Amino acid sequence: MGSFKKIIQALNQPIGGSKGNGKASKAKREKNLKLKVMELTPQDAIKNTKNIRYRYKVRDKQGNISDGKLDALSKLDVHSFLMNQGYDVLTIEEDELFNKLGLVQLTTRQMKDKDLNFFLTQLSTYIKAGIPLIDSINILSKQARNKKTRNLYNRLVFELTTGETFSEALNKQGAVFPKLLINMIKTSELTGNLTGVLDDMADYYKTIDENRKQIISAMTYPTVIFIIAIVVLVYIVLFVVPEFTDMYAQIGSKLPPITTMIVSLSDFLAANLLYVILVIIAIFTILMILYKNVTTFRYWTQWTLMHIPVVKNIVIYKEVIMFTKTFASLINYDVFITDSMEILGKVTSNEIYKNLIKDAVINLSNGNGVSPAFKDNWAFPPIAYEMLLTGERTGRLGAMMAKVAEYYNAEQKNLITQLKSLIEPVMIIFLAVIVGIVLLAVVVPMFSMYEQIV
Repeated sequence: MGSFKKIIQALNQPIGGSKGNGKASKAKREKNLKLKVMELTPQDAIKNTKNIRYRYKVRDKQGNISDGKLDALSKLDVHSFLMNQGYDVLTIEEDELFNKLGLVQLTTRQMKDKDLNFFLTQLSTYIKAGIPLIDSINILSKQARNKKTRNLYNRLVFELTTGETFSEALNKQGAVFPKLLINMIKTSELTGNLTGVLDDMADYYKTIDENRKQIISAMTYPTVIFIIAIVVLVYIVLFVVPEFTDMYAQIGSKLPPITTMIVSLSDFLAANLLYVILVIIAIFTILMILYKNVTTFRYWTQWTLMHIPVVKNIVIYKEVIMFTKTFASLINYDVFITDSMEILGKVTSNEIYKNLIKDAVINLSNGNGVSPAFKDNWAFPPIAYEMLLTGERTGRLGAMMAKVAEYYNAEQKNLITQLKSLIEPVMIIFLAVIVGIVLLAVVVPMFSMYEQIV
């Protein structure tokens, strides 16, 4: 236990605190210690109606200067918090431009799954060791190398010190933390099983991150090969084909249709390459905007992907894993089934599954179970439906959904492994076809010239 306390004490030391043996570092610290501490005025205690962004500069006990950002109702709140953290407060200034533009919530982005896994795992470890929640997050803040992450943890500590619950502190960070995690933390506050929820959610986000990496890994190879093939093709069409075209023109040889087509493509790209690139970028941008903002477009895009051979199974398995694993976590922590369905509807980004969940909510409101909404639906595999039905009938819905998630997680891994094996020969054939077409366009006129000479 004594060695663990030493580790915690070491973690609480400022990063770079050991670098002070040189004369330059010592002089810098002495200069920092001479800086005047901020003096509060009565106006600093006036509270705003909503949180605004403040920038602050503080000095720690070793004389090191650091700065950061905090969202609060007044300067006094920020000052009190920083003083309680053991800092000498040098300045606190309102970020006027930031606040006028109303960017407090707009600048927050959801934390990545791997970062959520690390955050939850570390937090659970510290709490299990007997360290209070606020102190645990303080340790994470001092460990964080990224300034934005450090500011995030400081904002959490600030909210907790003002009396907010952990779930409410997470919720006040905008879109940083997923709604599922916030709801699960809220449940743990009622049951008193915070570490259990933290461990389960850490495992949940670890699984989601691994599945995402598997899909990216499967798609990286064909994407790279496709891009290389396009670049090589464009290079040949723009710079190689014209050389042969000039040669054939001097000889007066009649060009076959395939060569004429390639030559026409070469002339078009040479004259309009910049416009072609801009049009492609514009199309992709428009499609992305439509996908994010237009529900109907997103629905039909997802519907199309879920009907393409091979690809459809990857997408469906991914959605089934997300749905069943999340459902299992909610049910196992005694979240009401109606509330679980509402949370699931917010968690998924797949419009087909959103509609399925809406049907399930309607069934529940009519006194029926969840399973009828998924019966004979092409987007929900029969095995998953049978397990869902069995779980409803036996009262072991959470356990059954966890089994379904495990099963389809293994199925997805096998599918991706098979896909990787299949992609290589397919891409070789794809490249061979492209190269073959270009070679035919160049070589066929040579045979015609040879026949004329003979």
